[in-house]
Amino acid sequence: MGDFFLQRGYNTFERKPPQSLGGIFLRKLNSAMERFALTHPRFGIPNLMRYIVAGNVIVFFLLRLTRFAALSYLGFNWGQVLHGEVWRLATFLFVPDSTEPFTLILSLYFMYFIGSMLEREWGTPKFNLFYLSGAALTVLTGVIGYYAFGGGTILGAYYVGMSMFLAFAALYPDARLMLLYIIPVKAKWLAIADLALFAVDMLGSLFAGNYLKALLPVVALLNVAVFFWCEIADLFGRQRSLSRHRNSRQTIQFQSAARRQRKKEARQGYRYRCEVCGRTDTEWPDLEFRYCSKCEGYHCYCQDHIFAHEHTRG
Repeated sequence: MGDFFLQRGYNTFERKPPQSLGGIFLRKLNSAMERFALTHPRFGIPNLMRYIVAGNVIVFFLLRLTRFAALSYLGFNWGQVLHGEVWRLATFLFVPDSTEPFTLILSLYFMYFIGSMLEREWGTPKFNLFYLSGAALTVLTGVIGYYAFGGGTILGAYYVGMSMFLAFAALYPDARLMLLYIIPVKAKWLAIADLALFAVDMLGSLFAGNYLKALLPVVALLNVAVFFWCEIADLFGRQRSLSRHRNSRQTIQFQSAARRQRKKEARQGYRYRCEVCGRTDTEWPDLEFRYCSKCEGYHCYCQDHIFAHEHTRG
């Protein structure tokens, strides 16, 4: 009987919940990207972040030399692309997030560090896919914004970089990074803080009427979801199965059972009582008590009657 319940509990725990159509699509897309990265080992640019950082530095000096006039020619704007300025499809990636030299140096170093770690973990093909898909989704968002909201220019790839950090935190949640460059904090806590900032940015942009900017954090999260969907779905699946297993009638709730036993002992004044002679462990602390395995149910007997009683049937 015990083996039966263990087997039933095991099956309940391992059973996979049904997946939605969106989940199936993301899982298939994730698998397709994994297969592409494995079957095309020479795809992509090795040390991609080195070129991204170098491009940011070049654009920074260009903006300084032109007193930021060049900025109007580098951001992504689908309307300008339709007028022949096709370089905007790529140059927005090199627009720096900050124009302050010290902040820019720290930002680029952090981006290079994160990107190098991801490329070393994933390999060049998969990392290039991740970065390029983030850039492509950003471009797609700009196109949608042009037709839905009447335009808008995207300057920089801030949220593409933030999606890189979220991917890093998912792979190395316990890695310690320096908050404000002096306080060590685990990557998973910084990722949670960044998600909160994403929500604040989205709400602020919505209230300001800048719907294009409000979509960019969603795009960053979507890029992370595509590459981590299998892990995300498996994690939530395990949590649902574990919750269902814990709440199953076949699972013994040890903590609640222990609480009920303590309350019962406090109410009746003893823990064990022999069903033959009525002696209890409170009155006879040196007496040994046992439960009979041949009786149906839970029946306690003292050491004098554990082998000298009629077994209960039903």
